[in-house]
Amino acid sequence: MEEDQLLLLGERIDDLEVNGFRIIQNPSFFCFGMDAVLLANFARTRRKDRVMDLGTGTGIIPLLLTAKEKCAACDGLELQEPVAEMAGRSVKLNRAEEKIRILQGDIREVPEIFDRGSYDAVTCNPPYIKETSGLHNDTSSYNLARHEIAVSWEDVVRAAAFLLKPGGCFTLVHKPFRLPELMQTLKEYKLEPKRMQMVQPYRDKEPNMVLLEAVLGGGPQLTVLPALVVYESDGSYTRQVLDMYGKP
Repeated sequence: MEEDQLLLLGERIDDLEVNGFRIIQNPSFFCFGMDAVLLANFARTRRKDRVMDLGTGTGIIPLLLTAKEKCAACDGLELQEPVAEMAGRSVKLNRAEEKIRILQGDIREVPEIFDRGSYDAVTCNPPYIKETSGLHNDTSSYNLARHEIAVSWEDVVRAAAFLLKPGGCFTLVHKPFRLPELMQTLKEYKLEPKRMQMVQPYRDKEPNMVLLEAVLGGGPQLTVLPALVVYESDGSYTRQVLDMYGKP
């Protein structure tokens, strides 16, 4: 299928700068950001792994994991039908149908859709902000992606624990201010935090993201990695970020 036949009104194709992979996006919906790129890099998925990305949005995590050869197969579950359909066209754009499958569905209904323990790894870039009364009736794509309107943090953790094989990894990106709650809920579902890395926008700024890896049934020992800094003082990417893109 020709590229122009895959695009709908208002959509564009962006280069992911990894092994020639590209993605279809529409500014009217939520477009992926740096957090998704960092999550895909942080995830220690293996070439033999079957991976599920919860709340996949544009399909950015499955696309990046496949482009980086960090999975055997990757499914993406997305609630919003038009966004899931767009992600599916990105899969076709990259001729990755044999490795990536985009499914439209609700994270809260994972036990009705999938078999328990059917994935080696689960990833998620969940909504960061708790639902507020002012946003209760605002179900725009952006607010669904960033606010816990359609799914809560506990819903995400419950789904991840259900999907993972014993010893499987759940990798996520979130906000540092919610760390106590994140850790508590993970432990309640037998997901033991094993690896953590703070992300700072600049060297002199406090972290604004945290990357976490938890293992289903893992032992109680957490490794805290050195902080990842995204930008130099002049606004250019740091060596750490450039290395993710394979840039000199």
